[in-house]
Amino acid sequence: MNKVKEVNSPSAAGPPQGANAPSGGSVVREATSVGATHSLRGRLLWFVLVAILLVAVLQAVTAYRGALQQADALFDDHLQQMARSMRSGIPLGSPLAESDDADGFDLYVQIWGPDGTQLFRSTRSALPPRAVLGFSDVEANGNRYRVYSLQTASQTVQIAQDLSARTARARSLALRAVLPFALLTPLLMLAVWWVITRSLAPIERARREVARRAADDFSPLSDDGLPDEVRPLVDELNLLFGRVRSAFDAQKNFVADAAHELRSPLTALKLQAQSLRRSDEDPAAREAGIARLNQGIDRAIRLVEQLLLLAREEAGRGQAPAADERVNLREVVKLAVADLLPQARLKHIDLGLAENHPLQADVQVNGQGEALRILLRNLLDNAVKYTPASGQVDVSLHLQEGQPVLTIEDSGPGIAPGDRPRVFDRFFRASEVPSETGSGLGLAIVKVIAERHGATLALGQSSRLGGLKVDVRFPAALPAPVLFSGSASA
Repeated sequence: MNKVKEVNSPSAAGPPQGANAPSGGSVVREATSVGATHSLRGRLLWFVLVAILLVAVLQAVTAYRGALQQADALFDDHLQQMARSMRSGIPLGSPLAESDDADGFDLYVQIWGPDGTQLFRSTRSALPPRAVLGFSDVEANGNRYRVYSLQTASQTVQIAQDLSARTARARSLALRAVLPFALLTPLLMLAVWWVITRSLAPIERARREVARRAADDFSPLSDDGLPDEVRPLVDELNLLFGRVRSAFDAQKNFVADAAHELRSPLTALKLQAQSLRRSDEDPAAREAGIARLNQGIDRAIRLVEQLLLLAREEAGRGQAPAADERVNLREVVKLAVADLLPQARLKHIDLGLAENHPLQADVQVNGQGEALRILLRNLLDNAVKYTPASGQVDVSLHLQEGQPVLTIEDSGPGIAPGDRPRVFDRFFRASEVPSETGSGLGLAIVKVIAERHGATLALGQSSRLGGLKVDVRFPAALPAPVLFSGSASA
């Protein structure tokens, strides 16, 4: 089923008139494709109630037919018992001697002597003057009778019953047997309706809770009373709410950080541009202004890159990296060192592998290679940036208690112990670091990437180089899945 909503559609006479009317008119169509939907509660009620009704009808029909057969057998047995009780003749004063209706069963009796003389005949009896021993069905004067004949040494007894009256009474007894089904089936259907409605009430409560919440409310849904079949869905929704909240917070943080941090660099760039305009007559001042302007532009570019990178990594916080991607840390170290070599050479810094820890050949972790490369590159960038000229920065990779450990050491000033707990905060700069150096986001990005990979960060003082020492401890990599392949033999 398709619903089409047309907004601002031009009429047949032409486009709308007015100063602000767009030339030629515009047509905006909103098409919503509505697929086939159904109510779980309605479907359950429909199938269960129809099943109950069909079973009840089947049982009622079976009970009705069984009751008719039992009533027919009971009436036949009654005829036999009546005939046997009259083998010695009809006692005087018995109901059969006075009435055609014996106990309301419409019985008709004929008795013959040994010589065929009729000894007794019920009044208004239309039975023929002959008898067939045993049970038989006889039709006389438009009526059908069920007849039982019994012969003894002294007489022959024939007793009959009107089949129409007999059938009416049998049906009456059968309807009494069906009556409990007619009374209990609606009660059972009502009980099933109540149970299904009560069982699905928590789902309806969760639906109302989602419908009432605000657009920025990402609190988890309550799973109290939810059935086991629905609880996993609510758990996944809560996880989705958490991921959306993380992305929402990352977006807000990015906007706030960008507004806060870009204001000063852009203002400085504007002032430098104005100063450059006033220094046209002095070539030296002009060159110095251009250099300062380029430095400011580079810092602004670096800040924007770091902001975008931090926003991207924080948007994925709380999500585990792809478990099926195995990353070789040795290759990550090689790529990150290659990225920072030009910068290190400009300061004559010895950047390379530590001599006391040879690089392990095959150290793998589960994660994302590009993110780990950014993590190591930021750590090396900080080390190269704050290490004095002709200093040293070493990288080592080894296994400790079965866990990969990545270590970066430098010969720089290090970080004061009081500042170490805060250096991973955004825009925090250590007390001994100049305010115009860096953006204050590098270590914050490192912390976010490490958390996503389940790694722990530890800051200390390098006993070998005297500067800062950073240990990144990764969890052991999960074993790779084993693929089995078989071959068919003829």
